[in-house]
Amino acid sequence: MAEILLAAHCVSRSFGSGGGVHKLDLDVAAGEIHALVGLNGAGKSTLMRLLLGLLVPDSGDVTIFGNTVRAAPSHTWSRVGQLIEYPFAYGELTGRANLEIGARLRGIPISDIKATVDDVLDELDLRRYAPIPARSLSLGNRQRLGLASALQHDPQLIVLDEPTNALDPAGVILLRESLLRRAARGAGVLVSSHHLDEVARVASRVTVINAGRVIGSIDPKGTDIEREFFALVHSDDARHKTRKPEISA
Repeated sequence: MAEILLAAHCVSRSFGSGGGVHKLDLDVAAGEIHALVGLNGAGKSTLMRLLLGLLVPDSGDVTIFGNTVRAAPSHTWSRVGQLIEYPFAYGELTGRANLEIGARLRGIPISDIKATVDDVLDELDLRRYAPIPARSLSLGNRQRLGLASALQHDPQLIVLDEPTNALDPAGVILLRESLLRRAARGAGVLVSSHHLDEVARVASRVTVINAGRVIGSIDPKGTDIEREFFALVHSDDARHKTRKPEISA
């Protein structure tokens, strides 16, 4: 049985608006790509922030590599690659300089940084943009730069929130191939999306979230995953038709 790298146990977090996530269980195993799918506002980004310790749950707990997130030692985070919502970069620095800073922060030895950066620039077809200040890159290439920073240190756990946002078809294919390679080498991947066709190409497992709750799963190899997804969401909405609207991310 594959090692569980990341797990949420009965996690809840509520906001004044009424949004949030509610008594949610989720795990990510080594060697799998686990997709989290839901409509906009379903709670995907909130959940990912909770999983990475960027938000503190009201109840429940999250473990990462066997440690609670709140007590995880610093070296644990060098084994994680993440991109939540918007890619961060120092706008005045070049793409290469941004990646070099990220590599150093992740503990890559100075002697290995150039090769590490060169490899990920080639992997995501960014080499031509390496000397350009990040603020001058297109939205899609800033997204590629953020993904490169999340992946360059060869993390054992990868958490990506809507990673195909702003990517052109070539960028989507490069990311798809990168995630499949990394999962084949034993990394665990959690990726959120509302693009069901792309999910079907990469995911080992698909969990559906709606209004902050896990409401079921979908077979990524099914014949009509879009129909199955909307059937789950509509059924859940019908069961909770009296609830207040949720506006969590």
